[in-house]
Amino acid sequence: MTLHHRAVVADTHNDLLMAVSARPPGRWSAFFRERWLPQLEAGGVNLQVLPVFIDSEYRPEGALRQTLRMIECAHVLAEGNADRVRLCRDSAEIDQALADGRIALVLAMESMPGLDASVELIPTLYRLGVRVASIAHWGRTPLADGSGEDATGSGLTSHGVAALQEMERLGIVFDVSHLGASGVTHVLELATKPLMATHSAARALRDHHRNLTDEQLRGVAATGGVVCVNFLAAFLTEDARSCTIDHLVDHIEHVAQVAGIDHVGLGPDFMREVTTDLTPPCCDDASYSGIDSLAAIPGLEGPEGLPMVTDALLKRGFTEEEIVKVLGTNVQRLFKAVLA
Repeated sequence: MTLHHRAVVADTHNDLLMAVSARPPGRWSAFFRERWLPQLEAGGVNLQVLPVFIDSEYRPEGALRQTLRMIECAHVLAEGNADRVRLCRDSAEIDQALADGRIALVLAMESMPGLDASVELIPTLYRLGVRVASIAHWGRTPLADGSGEDATGSGLTSHGVAALQEMERLGIVFDVSHLGASGVTHVLELATKPLMATHSAARALRDHHRNLTDEQLRGVAATGGVVCVNFLAAFLTEDARSCTIDHLVDHIEHVAQVAGIDHVGLGPDFMREVTTDLTPPCCDDASYSGIDSLAAIPGLEGPEGLPMVTDALLKRGFTEEEIVKVLGTNVQRLFKAVLA
């Protein structure tokens, strides 16, 4: 068995719920089993974070309804594939799923448009199984500004501060990916629990507002948190169409050097299949907020390519112990600390 398949592999951001929930409810379980489960297993994924992202067509009126629909979809696909996956609510359930040879699924919220400023509903999400959450995406929310609004220089709103405190009280991992730069600084001042960036790359290598500065990388590490590197080509290099796996390893290596090897993980953000699956045939050039969401590293268009990352890290000179940390044990440690 190769190093990759011996290790625990954690993917902290795959939007597959968007594609699965777009099917009729009666197809959710089977579609996941047919389309996504083979990819996850081929890629050696043992721990999969499933974000609930609400597309613009549902905002604002239908955001809460779509949030609940996608959460229900996660429960249905887990129940319908209980022999292969388990939806986990704490670190003990994650450990048990891994011991049983099943993929541990962890529900996440990517921003919370369905809640707006109703922080009192965060415990409701917790009861439904949400264990990771961010409070902004590209634009402005009642909780904070996303990275696309960096020019405002704003931190968390009073509701955003309350949301952070409520998440820490409950045991929900706070995700700083997509949060505006001033918001990240504000969170770092307030956080008392380990933070996670579920899918962010290094701004020192690619100057994009979605990436984290070295100061932010060190700040997340100081909380005991983990920065999981985004695989999206547009966030790794300016010329997305010429992106290679070496660009990805450059970012992983940079985060490891700045934040420490104990604070780097993988947050692939495999958007190619999800985007093409949901984009009408009329629209060939699928993009989101000015990024090319179809440009991918050759061979890393989906989860089945993840063993390439292990091979590339070995070639770069990472030790087996370091690679195992990057692949998943760092994320496992964070979940043990927050989801106890």
